[in-house]
Amino acid sequence: MPLRRAIMLAIIAFFAALGGVVTGRLVIPHTQPESGLHDVLHQELEFDPGQTVRLRQIERRFALRRTASKLKLRAANARLADAIETEHGNGPRVATAVNASHVTMGELQKEALVHIFEMRQLLRPDQMATFDRAVTRALINDTR
Repeated sequence: MPLRRAIMLAIIAFFAALGGVVTGRLVIPHTQPESGLHDVLHQELEFDPGQTVRLRQIERRFALRRTASKLKLRAANARLADAIETEHGNGPRVATAVNASHVTMGELQKEALVHIFEMRQLLRPDQMATFDRAVTRALINDTR
């Protein structure tokens, strides 16, 4: 019985740590790929007034979509926490909740990509290379 208890404790600890990481990424401010791109957009590229207006519109729309996606992710994480508390192991409710959480994370990433492509569409050809390099650096977390 002690081995079973140790395995159960390890599983609970794993999911608690996973929940802590996800929660921490949502609650504690951190650099996201979009922030590096926004730095490039605002500091390195010279926008004409029309681009500036369109960028603000794009950023407002994305802020709303991102907030909605983050709320969905928090709800998914709450369901995961409830499932872990109920099952105390990797049972069917936990597995379902983990899968739902992954789907929601994927949706958030897709929203970020839509946002990146929307921003790119407003650029002139002479601005695109700088933006594209910034996208690559942001996605691989290269701070050069």
